Amino acid sequence: MLNTTTNNSVIIRNYIIITATVMFAAIGLTDTFLAPTRAGQQDRLNNYGQVVSAGMVSYSRALGR
Repeated sequence: MLNTTTNNSVIIRNYIIITATVMFAAIGLTDTFLAPTRAGQQDRLNNYGQVVSAGMVSYSRALGR
């Protein structure tokens, strides 16, 4: 069995990995939605919204069958 030191090390390592992942994801989303200086950004966001909504409609229709 693992001793408590190993368990604590694994928990701390996993916490650091999750924290870094959340931080990088938040930075990426903030950069995507709050940086209007990018060329064509609004068009990309609009197109992405259409793709997501079409996928949701398709999925809900498949569930309703």
